[in-house]
Amino acid sequence: MSGVPTHTFVQPERFDEIRVSVRTSGRGLVLEGPSGIGKTTTITKVLADLGISDCVLSLSARKKADVEVIEALPDMGDIGTVIVDDFHRLNDQTKARLSDFMKVLADSETDESKLILIGINKAGQQLVKFAHDLGLRVDVLKLEANPVEKIEELITLGEAALNICISNKPEVAERAQGSFQLAQLLCHKLCVLDHVTEAQVVQKAITTSINVAIEDVMNDLSRQFKEAAVTFARGSKIRREGRAPYLHILHWLSKSDDWSIDLSEAINTHPEMKGSVGQVMEKGWLEALLADPEKQAILSPCFHYEPSTTVLSVEDPKLSFYLKNVIWRVFTRQVGYKADYFPGRYDFALSFAGTDRELAKLLHAALAEREVECFYDANEQHRIIAQNVEDYLAPIYRSEASYVIVLQSSEYPKRIWTKFESDQFRERFGSGSVIPIRFTNVIPGFFSEDAKYGGLLFRPDEDRDSQIAIIVDTLCQRLIEDRQTARAAEAIET
Repeated sequence: MSGVPTHTFVQPERFDEIRVSVRTSGRGLVLEGPSGIGKTTTITKVLADLGISDCVLSLSARKKADVEVIEALPDMGDIGTVIVDDFHRLNDQTKARLSDFMKVLADSETDESKLILIGINKAGQQLVKFAHDLGLRVDVLKLEANPVEKIEELITLGEAALNICISNKPEVAERAQGSFQLAQLLCHKLCVLDHVTEAQVVQKAITTSINVAIEDVMNDLSRQFKEAAVTFARGSKIRREGRAPYLHILHWLSKSDDWSIDLSEAINTHPEMKGSVGQVMEKGWLEALLADPEKQAILSPCFHYEPSTTVLSVEDPKLSFYLKNVIWRVFTRQVGYKADYFPGRYDFALSFAGTDRELAKLLHAALAEREVECFYDANEQHRIIAQNVEDYLAPIYRSEASYVIVLQSSEYPKRIWTKFESDQFRERFGSGSVIPIRFTNVIPGFFSEDAKYGGLLFRPDEDRDSQIAIIVDTLCQRLIEDRQTARAAEAIET
């Protein structure tokens, strides 16, 4: 999944414009867009199509030896065609010199030199900052998130190469977030989980659920990115009494469609965070965090902040995928904050065996009367119909409900759907977000996995209504304390 794809290359929407710009004498080109969107791959393909790949010098601002060459480019005279990748990582002095150099090349319209810069969002804006009259002399082309149709085109090419059929292709394309790289990652995982490791003699249908693949991918990505995400969210020093500005910045970044956010715009959208996040920006604390010698090795490969544009970007689309799919309430506690900054779609979700439906129904009714959002499957049938039931339910139990209430009767472990539901919230044990309601007529140790966690009791042979009232009061008190904690944390600025 690295290099230029041999079987699955798909032309981005601005491919022809890029091709024309590359073959225009002297005219500089800035290709900008999110990491992993296909900028370098596209340029490489254009150069190959034009037959000039062999006479192009490719340099990267990530390589120390290359940076020395990049800094010397304006003094070299005729340089041929040169690509400078990761332009955004150069220092301001070098960016200014390259900006002046591009202006000279554009004015001379020489056939002997051409400079192509590749960077993340607003790379072109950084150039113009150093040479205000450069704007009309350089092509600044942005590659944005690829439309679903392009992602599906890539998947179709991969299916043909392996002689397979991915049954949930539209959803895979949707979950790829507009990234060819993420689409390849998800398809690779689907194939491996379906035991496809090479081209098939007889066409095979890939039927593994996309949610299963995502869970597996998230396990892999957690090992790669969890440390960086937690380190960023804690900032230079965790202040549990504060508003957690770095944690909120990371959460905003996870909601972005193009792997980056303009923090100046973000704080206008979230005025309640203007003081804390604004301070992080204005006092240079965000820059200092990313440059901290003790944290740089962890954070630098993952994040880039450009103070001149106030744009914070993810350097790897897989990190963006990880942030979009992480359970934020669990992650918040892993960072070290107790406040529930990111409430889910539901306060509670009920998980129960069919034999206990009457109790679940009464619990749901009592919670609804207290104006609490509680997922109860019978109330969602109009939304579930015509959908893949597993795909609909999985995110609810995995992350969309702040708490999962488990009715632990003796029938619970025997049912197929309760097994599916428990698989989704299993990792939430220990995070304080799974609340067992233990039936007293169940043999002790029957639910050994969660025996060490606190829960509530239900005595089937005693008055049901009074017990429901006590259970609901206890559950609601938990919500009240959560919200008091969150409000108290938000009342104090960092």
